[in-house]
Amino acid sequence: MTVIERDLLIVGAGPVGLYAAYYAGFRGLSTAVVDSLPEPGGQVTAMYPEKPIYDIAGFPAVKGRDLVAGLLEQTARFDPTFVLGEAAQTLERDDNGVFTVTTASGTAVRCRAVVISGGIGTFTPRPLPAGGEWLGRGLSYFVPSLEAHAGQDVIVVGGGDSACDWALSLEPIARSVTLVHRRTAFRAHAHSVAQLMASTVEVVTEAQVTGVHGGDRVERVEITGPDGPAVLPAQAVIAALGFTANLGPIRQWGIEVAGNRYLPVDTTMATDLPGVFAAGDITDYPGKVRLISVGFGEAATAVNNAAVLINPEEQLFPGHSSDAVPALA
Repeated sequence: MTVIERDLLIVGAGPVGLYAAYYAGFRGLSTAVVDSLPEPGGQVTAMYPEKPIYDIAGFPAVKGRDLVAGLLEQTARFDPTFVLGEAAQTLERDDNGVFTVTTASGTAVRCRAVVISGGIGTFTPRPLPAGGEWLGRGLSYFVPSLEAHAGQDVIVVGGGDSACDWALSLEPIARSVTLVHRRTAFRAHAHSVAQLMASTVEVVTEAQVTGVHGGDRVERVEITGPDGPAVLPAQAVIAALGFTANLGPIRQWGIEVAGNRYLPVDTTMATDLPGVFAAGDITDYPGKVRLISVGFGEAATAVNNAAVLINPEEQLFPGHSSDAVPALA
């Protein structure tokens, strides 16, 4: 077993967790960050790295991957320890108030406080019933790189924001884009749907993908709609059918869970388990707004209160970063 000893453990390496890691470093805390995904960025990296985000303060628009890259650069100056591709499994606390969090792979992190920034918990894409065996051979659930689909015939399946966003983003890059949705009504924002309908994307509603065919990789897709089946050329199928979320082992940590998915917190971002804080979409309190921008503030609040818990001689207010940290060259 690998044992890592740090002041603070952050569970979740999404944008809020990365900002928490920066702030912990700013407060002089040694930090470890654990995430079940193999790379930092959470849902942003896994699901919409190329999608512009418009509600981050100071950025009129920023792509998901660029936001994550900036957060990693901001965090790197304090050298947190990343434990990626390992889900936090168990939490124990000894008589001295020291936590030990063990991952599914056997890594143990010993710390004085924990900040859970796990977003919606672990998430699993809903599979495409007709084509599961093609995963990795032309079928995917996310679009890590738009350029990988340059010159391809792409089938996007789904009617939510991700499906519409990916179809629109791929339109100028792919040879053709067809969006297949089983209903006529879309779950996506009305503005995105309007853009989709005004684009060159072929939109097929009241239809489903009923077959995926090819050799080593996807070559064609069968779509069945009101007029019967049709076969289209395709080198890529993106199944944007949503995902299921699960708090997983965190449920067994003795923390109150609301609505089967959220962790209630007080104004300090503390859960009902002393020494365990939370920030980001996973938190719940009256008036909660689930935005990345809100999560950043919650991360700072959680870390500052954790710093005082770890060292009662510390002040809650950390001072202004412009006074305490030399400007970068």
